[in-house]
Amino acid sequence: MDSQRMSQQHLLSKIATNDKHGENSPYFDGWKAYERNPFHPTENPQGVIQMGLAENQLCFDLVEEWILNNPEASICTPEGVHQFRNIANFQDYHGLQEFRNAIANWMSKVRGGRVRFDPDRILMSGGATGANEQIMFCLADPGDAFMIPTPFYPGFVRDLCWRTQVQLIPVHCHSSNNFKITREALEEAYKKAKEDNINVKGLIITNPSNPLGTTLDKDTLKSLVSFINEKNIHLVCDEIYAATVFSSSPSYVSVAEVIQEMEHCKRELVHVIYSLSKDMGFPGFRVGIVYSFNDEVVSCARKMSSFGLVSSQTQHMLASMLSDEKFVTRFLSENSRRLEERHEKFMKGLEEVNIARFPSSAGLFFWMNLKSLLEEPSFEAELKLWRVIIHEVKLNVSPGSSFNCSEPGWFRVCFANMDDETVDIALNRIRELVGKETKKPVGIKRWQLNLRLSFSSRMFDESAMSPHSPLASPLVQAT
Repeated sequence: MDSQRMSQQHLLSKIATNDKHGENSPYFDGWKAYERNPFHPTENPQGVIQMGLAENQLCFDLVEEWILNNPEASICTPEGVHQFRNIANFQDYHGLQEFRNAIANWMSKVRGGRVRFDPDRILMSGGATGANEQIMFCLADPGDAFMIPTPFYPGFVRDLCWRTQVQLIPVHCHSSNNFKITREALEEAYKKAKEDNINVKGLIITNPSNPLGTTLDKDTLKSLVSFINEKNIHLVCDEIYAATVFSSSPSYVSVAEVIQEMEHCKRELVHVIYSLSKDMGFPGFRVGIVYSFNDEVVSCARKMSSFGLVSSQTQHMLASMLSDEKFVTRFLSENSRRLEERHEKFMKGLEEVNIARFPSSAGLFFWMNLKSLLEEPSFEAELKLWRVIIHEVKLNVSPGSSFNCSEPGWFRVCFANMDDETVDIALNRIRELVGKETKKPVGIKRWQLNLRLSFSSRMFDESAMSPHSPLASPLVQAT
């Protein structure tokens, strides 16, 4: 079978068959384990609970209410069908003007109105995945590199590197200083790349951070902008979690706000990636945005957007929804409040069993510290514990090593993709792991460790399911 598969791959392109898709990571293997035994409260209550998926389902009731009250926003209703022909025939890759206006206003509102976005710089793509790849195609050639602080989203290997053949250079950050991005770490990584004759084209950051759930303060952002200005390289800021900042946390600061305050700033080196997948919980709508302060990038990326346009029907509906100031204000307020409430529920549950977590103020996840449960401080021990959590505790959490974390024992746990009842079940399973009565870690040896999970995608059916489709690879919706 392997020889037949290799023979078939020989007929395909190197881009299609190279290993930069990232599916051989434990991050995606956890998804496959979940799909083979998915939790359901009545049909499969002993199944694996999906806590590796960063979806935001906490405000769907507000969206559904708006849709019911605004039937004219859809071309598939009696109230909106008169727009059907215009919308069905629209295919300009600039996008609907009203959609770009609405997105620009929404992005400004999310950032507290402290920065304005030009609708003519709004560039569409198929989700944040498409937007990240699109900006790489504009900024880098095969073999060029982008620096990226650790830990970082595992899907970046696919999004940024698979088809573009761009390299990622980790900038190692550590828990000893709260995983802060220091100038020293940046300089060290940059110097090492130059010594290795690697052409560094830029730095990519996530703000808020995935997986840390932290935000960058203004001074840190200014330091990063100063660094890329001095090196004359690009700064790509992934801001797809901008509206997930908790209600009691300090206001979110975007790089767009920072550069308008800085003198002698090379704005043409700064680019923002955005989407509605996380902030609004619309990953299925595939709304990805590239916002660049570089005129040439705007021109090039707009031409490239023809490969991944947002459907005109989606643009039409969202233009109406995001232009509703009353809805937007209510949604942003409730979204922040509900995310914080869900986050605090998990934090209290973890405190009951003395599990530490990294302090966070945003995102759809938290960074859990299980170092005390490792048999030894190694990544092998981390993966061993992770197999226990997947197969025995039946929780799909993501190991820190898949996020390129430099320290073993960290795990990303998503909390906004389930209902309250499932949260309670998940917390009970965590209590089982650590021992509620003694409030001390239970020896890992009490769990059967003979169950193994291969990290080769060949061990699974090539049509491994995503969380919602029996036909698609988990890479399609990985977040």
